[in-house]
Amino acid sequence: METDPIKAISGAIESAENAREVGMLTIKAANNALLDASRRPNPDELYHSLWYEGEVGCLFADSNLGKSIFAVQIAEYVAQERPILYLDCELSEKQFQLRYTDKDTGILHDFPDNFLRAEINPANIDPKHYEEQILADIERAMLTTGCKTGIVDNIGYLCNNTDKGVDAGKFMLNLLALKRKYGWSLLIIAHTPKRSLSSPITQNDLAGSKRLFNYFDSVMAIGQSAKDERLRYVKQLKIRSGEQEYGGNNILVYEISHDGGYVHFNFVEFGRESEHLRDRSDEAREVERNNIAELKNQGKSVRQIAAILGISKSKVDRIIKDLPPVPSPEGAGREGQEGQLGQQSLFENTDSDGQ
Repeated sequence: METDPIKAISGAIESAENAREVGMLTIKAANNALLDASRRPNPDELYHSLWYEGEVGCLFADSNLGKSIFAVQIAEYVAQERPILYLDCELSEKQFQLRYTDKDTGILHDFPDNFLRAEINPANIDPKHYEEQILADIERAMLTTGCKTGIVDNIGYLCNNTDKGVDAGKFMLNLLALKRKYGWSLLIIAHTPKRSLSSPITQNDLAGSKRLFNYFDSVMAIGQSAKDERLRYVKQLKIRSGEQEYGGNNILVYEISHDGGYVHFNFVEFGRESEHLRDRSDEAREVERNNIAELKNQGKSVRQIAAILGISKSKVDRIIKDLPPVPSPEGAGREGQEGQLGQQSLFENTDSDGQ
């Protein structure tokens, strides 16, 4: 969005006059804060209302649901209007080429010239200072290329301890510092632990510390449809710069399509998330009960079981109280082995859809 440079400079001077600096804090009267902000342009939508200019956003999903495919699709969309740097930590250059090549004709997909792709060169990695180095290199790369918009696929390659609250907080503060220093827009790709297809996607499904969710300006997630294994849906979980359009009652339903050398999410319809969730049948409840029993026999606490299975502690406690007594040590050997072999476990890949 274009702005009058003279007005912008005058506004910046007046804004500075209205502010007091106390250490890391900038203090203004609330009315002055509103007035100063009104002089700055409203952020543009980068990808519909899922990701806005000037935001650090997050896209997360379980494995093999197409996170990287959708992220590349977003990057290509953005590249039609502005340069974007895509840091690909998932695919090698050859794997990327094979994904975007027509298998019948050998024709390569043609991306916009504004789409810049980067990958990590293992020869230049400093293991002792990896996290500091990768953030510094991203900063230099975006400054060198002139990109103000970037996508990182994925967060696991930037921060090794996202499951630890303190480390995750420090990492996000460093990322937010880059955003504020340069006015950048960043989208971070993340994972979710194995989750039940019968439950709606929530902020608790973001892998690692819940603190991560709080730092992101916007968050969206990809879910697997229980109606058809070829379908995916995108749900908007958090937004600060606009109104939520794609919540549980208005999800975006896609089918992964291969058109020549272009693999992408092809929009099918709007829908309700409840229509794409698996029914909580008696069989599913029995599997959950068996999983709780198995984890309890492994010596896991109620809190640990709840965290592993993604359910409440009260529910775990209630089911444990209803479990039959543990067999005596004399008969535990053979019967315990048969019981483990006979149970369908959450930790076995038994679903036909690979979830």
